[in-house]
Amino acid sequence: MSESLLDTLADGQWHSGEALAASAGITRAGLAKRVDKLREMGLDVEARQGLGYRLTQPLERLDAAHLQGGAPAGLRVAVVDSTDSTNRQLLDAAPIDDPQALLAEYQTAGRGRRGRVWRSPYGANLYLSLAWSFTQWPPQLTALPLAVGVACARALRSVGLQTLQLKWPNDLWVDHRKLGGILIEHRGEAGGACRVVIGIGLNVAMSNAQADGIDQAWISLDEALGAKASRNAVASALLTALHGVVGAFEYQGFAPLAAEWSALDLTRDQPVQITGTPSYQGIARGVDEIGALRVDVDGERRVVHSGDVSLRLAS
Repeated sequence: MSESLLDTLADGQWHSGEALAASAGITRAGLAKRVDKLREMGLDVEARQGLGYRLTQPLERLDAAHLQGGAPAGLRVAVVDSTDSTNRQLLDAAPIDDPQALLAEYQTAGRGRRGRVWRSPYGANLYLSLAWSFTQWPPQLTALPLAVGVACARALRSVGLQTLQLKWPNDLWVDHRKLGGILIEHRGEAGGACRVVIGIGLNVAMSNAQADGIDQAWISLDEALGAKASRNAVASALLTALHGVVGAFEYQGFAPLAAEWSALDLTRDQPVQITGTPSYQGIARGVDEIGALRVDVDGERRVVHSGDVSLRLAS
């Protein structure tokens, strides 16, 4: 990918093909190939005879120096242009550098929970992972996704979003549409040290064209705020909130965050559908101290662990 071409187009204005090709020292055919590459990465590049090329919306690149400068003490922050998966990269990274965060402009193999593909168009959203090594296996580790959800809510509240709700166990929702998701992977043995990699995917400025093929209702942060969000400001807020919550979680667990999570619970006291083995409907009754979902089914209280089940509001 030509970063100089992308930097020129980032303002969202029209740029003539002749000028772009001349600036890069390539032919118009070579320019067309570079534009096609940008489109393959999910960028919405418009071409019009007599006007040239433009991005249909301006692009704010992530600023590694800015993010590192605003990060909590001791947290290493890196930004890459493209990777397969930020979670995968940190799983393979040296634990001695923890805590460390990695953000990418684009992912070729972004992953969600249960192996789902996470759509990752270039520069449209946030793809962020945080690696953290705990000296001891934390109490209530199964509740860590819920704790991370609270951290995300705090961060988004700080940039003006007051309507976020959390859908058990790891989704961020606004107006009954998905804003983002959390994927946590860990290594270690109970009773000893434990290393976690926390991945967050957040829709920021994704267009309908970039979201083509997504099979569930979704919303961007721009739409939720009714204004253009700064990807750097949101990323910085997430890093700060995550560092604080995860740092405390090793010793305090989920208990100090339980009431805050409950206040954000999308499905509490609502009819829900549990899909798994078996599948059934019931009334969600919040979560217990280890982050399991409580569901009342025909007068019986069931406790549901995330595992391979999924949850949705019953229609």
